[in-house]
Amino acid sequence: MIFVDTGAWFASVVPSDSDHSVASTWLSQNRKPLITTDYVVDETLTLLRIRREKQRAIALGTAFFSGTLATIHHLTTAEIQQAWQVFRQFSDKDWSFTDCTSKVVMESLHITQAFAFDRHFHQFGSVQVVP
Repeated sequence: MIFVDTGAWFASVVPSDSDHSVASTWLSQNRKPLITTDYVVDETLTLLRIRREKQRAIALGTAFFSGTLATIHHLTTAEIQQAWQVFRQFSDKDWSFTDCTSKVVMESLHITQAFAFDRHFHQFGSVQVVP
């Protein structure tokens, strides 16, 4: 499985994004199952809406919730608590709380690849960032 982050989802649906071509090409060629989290879905749909991409937010949300785009992992209370520990432990990094939840989920599910444009995934140390 490959974990997909907010920036990759956003770039894949917004043609004016500087990473759009790379993101959309990678998604169309990828054959491995994709996974994301409920936190990433929330962050992505919110980002689309605040960037005045309401129709794209609705289209992507429809794809997310149809279950055909990717598996959505819903964080458990324990994972949220672990993410809070990561958030506090790595206070020298500027990781968002959502980044911390992604790190925790990837580690707990033994996922080593992430489709991301966020430099923070390189800082996790145990993640190969694609494309």
